[in-house]
Amino acid sequence: MYALRQGQANFTASKNQSPLIDPAVIRAAGMIYYTHCEVHPEIAGQPSGVAINRVTHRGKVIFTTNPVLLPQECFVPLNQIESHMY
Repeated sequence: MYALRQGQANFTASKNQSPLIDPAVIRAAGMIYYTHCEVHPEIAGQPSGVAINRVTHRGKVIFTTNPVLLPQECFVPLNQIESHMY
């Protein structure tokens, strides 16, 4: 029984590791983020990422570190958007 529990512990995701996100969702989040930057250059502050609906790909730029998400939404951090775009 101990070996079974130990094996399960090896497969749990750590808090520092981001969950896998569909590349199409990341691209859509990138478009939302860069459109926001072009339309609102006067807004000060560093966004933390984009909250985006996994089905409709509609989303909003988020400035808080721990966003509250709706059931079909996921959060794409800014560093993941930037690393995917380049």
